[in-house]
Amino acid sequence: MLTPPPHWHHAPLHVLIEQGIYIVTAATYQKQHHFRAPERLQFLHDKLHELATEYGWQLQAWAVLSNHYHIVALSPDDPATLSCFIHRLHGITSRFINQQDGITGRKIWAQYWDTRLTYERSYLARLHYVHTNPVHHGLVLDPTNYRWCSAAHFENAAPLSFRRTVYSMPIDTLNLHDDF
Repeated sequence: MLTPPPHWHHAPLHVLIEQGIYIVTAATYQKQHHFRAPERLQFLHDKLHELATEYGWQLQAWAVLSNHYHIVALSPDDPATLSCFIHRLHGITSRFINQQDGITGRKIWAQYWDTRLTYERSYLARLHYVHTNPVHHGLVLDPTNYRWCSAAHFENAAPLSFRRTVYSMPIDTLNLHDDF
């Protein structure tokens, strides 16, 4: 019997065999703030949405920040498409940033981590976390005021009872990659 390779934070395993809801976090190389300018954040935000649609991933929550992003998304029938989706997103946005800075070949993205969410409370807590991530990082006091995040969309589209349920989920003990 084969033993799976040990988990290493800098080279996470991407076990994408079952359709479901996933949380994905991606970080820039050395936590550099390559997307600090509004037009850069907008480019990353727009490409994230465009490619998610193209690859059949239904975004349920997103937070795009200057050196990382989080998404919660429902996979298509073949969740292995996540790898192509993320690699393409990172390739397009890397070329854009390097072109903006007049540099060629610089590494922009480090790695991404994905987890399939199998428990309802886990899913709801991560929705809460992602919707409020700009507050967690001190960018805004009200996440609906951060335009590269799903909080305003969630506020407008989700029923009040569901919003209350999501925001009642504790997030202080979640085990997520977010030391950015």
